[in-house]
Amino acid sequence: MEYRSQRIAYSYFVIALLLFGLQVVTGLWLSLSYFITIPQAIVDAFPFSTARAMHTNLLVLWLLLGFMGATFFMIPEETKRELLWPKLAVVQLILLVGTGVAALVGFLFGWTQGKPLLEIPRPLDVVIVIAALMFLFNVGLTMFKAKRWTVTQGSLLAGLTFLSVLYLFGIPFYKNLTVDWYYWWCVIHLWVEGAWELVVAALTAFMLIKLTGVERKVVEKWLYVELGLFLFTGIAGTGHHYYWLGAPRYWLWVGGIFSALEPVPILLMVFDTYRHMKESKLPFVPKLTWTYLVANVVLHFVGAGLFGFAHTLPMVNYYTHGSQVTVAHGHLSFFGAYVLFNLTFFYFAIPRLKGFPDGQYKEKRGYWGFWLTSLGVLGMSLAFAVAGVLQTYLERVQGQPYMIAQKPIRFWMLIVFAHGILMVLTGAVIIISHLLTLKPAKA
Repeated sequence: MEYRSQRIAYSYFVIALLLFGLQVVTGLWLSLSYFITIPQAIVDAFPFSTARAMHTNLLVLWLLLGFMGATFFMIPEETKRELLWPKLAVVQLILLVGTGVAALVGFLFGWTQGKPLLEIPRPLDVVIVIAALMFLFNVGLTMFKAKRWTVTQGSLLAGLTFLSVLYLFGIPFYKNLTVDWYYWWCVIHLWVEGAWELVVAALTAFMLIKLTGVERKVVEKWLYVELGLFLFTGIAGTGHHYYWLGAPRYWLWVGGIFSALEPVPILLMVFDTYRHMKESKLPFVPKLTWTYLVANVVLHFVGAGLFGFAHTLPMVNYYTHGSQVTVAHGHLSFFGAYVLFNLTFFYFAIPRLKGFPDGQYKEKRGYWGFWLTSLGVLGMSLAFAVAGVLQTYLERVQGQPYMIAQKPIRFWMLIVFAHGILMVLTGAVIIISHLLTLKPAKA
């Protein structure tokens, strides 16, 4: 750690990890609901919709806290100066955590806007906007004061600004339901396949420069290409969400064509990472950090690229839309693209924050966490996919009622739960405890 203000990142990492664990637990409760009948008294007190809102909002919150902590770690090293207002970063963290707690408690009492993934009530939206402005103000002015602009900094700032602006589109309600869903997808899709990609690409470039010793211009040259393709395919690819909500028919063509192109920049990222590894001037240490980094790229391609392409063409999506096929894609793509990225950055940054020589640490326990969690999520996603194909055939081809079609699916949801509780939960506990108790590697 070169700069004192980088220490603030650790608080963000710790809270993000604890929320990650809570998110896994709520996900297990949701999967349990699919294969056993929950007593009505429990359902009345804790409905499925409430558990789902908690699960998805915890995901968004802990990922964002991870991105913010990573940004606070990176900015001092990139700008060669201390963060302008470290105390403002602490206030921002308190606001966001307080908002998260208020939202979770509010969900239990029905305090919600009702929009999936954007359930947080309007007063809390205002607090989030204030925290986002504080974040942009702190990071942006630190960059401007330093006057040491790099492509990595520019990509990061653009992504953070894009992320904040897009959130505003999801706050109002629109009288026309089609328009309301149109702007809802502007937030959800363009966060995930636009703003977040910019942020993660910039932070990954920073890690690669530090881990490989490859020249900055080599890494940043490819960053231009990847970001251009991500934005080109990601923005137009929003169209695959507009097929069936009353939007003009041209979205069938736009969404179908650009959805087919969306795996291209991810595939380029796979190639790019491999090329950086070949050109590396440094040994691949710590090996666990590299394991996470490579898995991040590969599962990003499989989950977002292959699983996404498999069901976003209009002729396929006509049948699979809203089925468990979508859930399979969502779980593997979020895990591959963003969960593994956050964990990679935590393993990269925490040893440096603790002052370990060369950033190296004892890795053995971390491998157990990695393999259990990764294989568990992969198994869950495959089980979701089988359940989704079965559901699609029974409901959309044979025309069976929803509840009748659920019976044959219960076995596959049991498989989901088994992977979740035996592998994902166990792996997540190991990862969280390992990261919070890291020890330096033996000399």
